[in-house]
Amino acid sequence: MRGAPEHIRSDQGPEFIAKAVRDWITAVGTKTAFIEKASPWESGYCESFNGKLRDELLNGEIFYTLKEAQVLIESWRRDYNAIRPHSSLGYRPPAPEAVIAAASPATWTGASTAAISTVLANGQVLN
Repeated sequence: MRGAPEHIRSDQGPEFIAKAVRDWITAVGTKTAFIEKASPWESGYCESFNGKLRDELLNGEIFYTLKEAQVLIESWRRDYNAIRPHSSLGYRPPAPEAVIAAASPATWTGASTAAISTVLANGQVLN
């Protein structure tokens, strides 16, 4: 385990300047590094990600339980990292799920569609 980061960089939105959040950051031994107000270019990657998270997930969902939020957000995170194309990466996902097979699906004679789907989903190789 790496331990707590030296600092957490964020904007000065209400969720990051709330007393409970500041108290937690202090309790774990981390410091804050706020960007200047009205300066989103100081955290371009964060601003881009936060916008996509809000537009693609949060604006369309109402979470009734913490578990529901965890499941839906994890599903979105996996899609964002492993499936969703990113224009900055030549329309490839940042961490694609690789499938290594002994032969291409076209040469898997005798394999059912369900078996091939299972192989592709699990990253297994048919024998």
